[in-house]
Amino acid sequence: MAYGDSEHDGTLQVAWDAFCEQLRQAGRFAFKDANPANPLQRADAFRFLTQNLGQAFDLALETKDPAFPQIHWFTTPTMKLGGDVADFTYRQAWISGEHVYRLSGRRGTARWLNITVQGPRPETIPGTKWPSLHEPFGDIPECNILGTQLECDAEGRFELLIGGEPRDRNWLPLTPGSRKLFIREAFDAWGETPTPLTIERLGMASPPPLPSPARMAEAMDWAGRFVSGLMEQWPEHSWMTSGGVCDPAQPNTFPGASANDASDARRGRMAAHMIWQLQPDEALVVEMDVHEGFWIFGLGGAFMGSMDFLHRPVSYTPARTRVDTDGVVRLVLAHDDPGVHNWLDTQGFSQGNLTYRNLLTQSPAAFRTQLVKRGELMDHLPARTAMVTPEQRAAMLLERYRAVKLRYGI
Repeated sequence: MAYGDSEHDGTLQVAWDAFCEQLRQAGRFAFKDANPANPLQRADAFRFLTQNLGQAFDLALETKDPAFPQIHWFTTPTMKLGGDVADFTYRQAWISGEHVYRLSGRRGTARWLNITVQGPRPETIPGTKWPSLHEPFGDIPECNILGTQLECDAEGRFELLIGGEPRDRNWLPLTPGSRKLFIREAFDAWGETPTPLTIERLGMASPPPLPSPARMAEAMDWAGRFVSGLMEQWPEHSWMTSGGVCDPAQPNTFPGASANDASDARRGRMAAHMIWQLQPDEALVVEMDVHEGFWIFGLGGAFMGSMDFLHRPVSYTPARTRVDTDGVVRLVLAHDDPGVHNWLDTQGFSQGNLTYRNLLTQSPAAFRTQLVKRGELMDHLPARTAMVTPEQRAAMLLERYRAVKLRYGI
């Protein structure tokens, strides 16, 4: 048996060649102007691509049939997408308004959980001429339920019905355009536990069909557009289209206001975003007046994927942050450990992103930044700034490592 012996060989070969060409084009975007021309970040661009190459066909094929839904983790410690935040976990399941689903779980102790039904993905962002973000993003939130709104039994177990007849409790409606269940969970203190979840379509009684040549070719096309889209669109898409994102021509400053429209409300958060740039002998002090609620700061690379949150201090939340006596949260971005408790490790990158999320409340944040010489850093911090020893830092990193592994069950 050889190529050409099946009537579908040509279709499959053409589809595969097109996917490979999309992958080739995706690699060229590693050298874009938005990615600094240093060895670490050039390599990181290809790491961003290969991490997502690993999940391309999970999204495009293995979990794609909404009649046989599966929950897919699309960010993990070893797989990042643009815009993910270190102290969130992100899961999704492809669904359809034609069906009814049961989502079952046992509520963990993570501080925040939001389950959203996502609707149609328009060609352009509503009200603009900008194209929607690459699949599986770009769709519009239709409805959501927070973890605090779920009714659970005494042991935290719950069932959430999605679609079908309206219910008074634990129910989300679907529309003809519903296409995805988007699940985000956010963690504050180390040791908080995740919410394990499983989904099924009501009435499942037989296995899914095996992929046909036509279905396989369709998946190759989807996967190709996914890998090329993520490399082409991050980070520029966010600069051009997202609220609460600073002007890339003005690094090291936050925008004047956070993103907080109706879409953000369904996502359950306010957001602000800063691009940072640091020379080897510089450090950046980021200040925020402390406010109520649950907020998260997280570092990302040039493509806005989160940094190594398993091994490095690249994120802070209220439970893990020291607030100075004047009521100000001060974070320090530096290439090496200055001994400051609230150190954000740049991983040696010269440029990246710092994102802020505010959950649970509408408390506005006031940000200030100061670029200083690394050798003069302590002159710009309060005398009573919380410090740590090398031994304490090592213990903090081990605590982080164990807590993050707990979130993902690894």
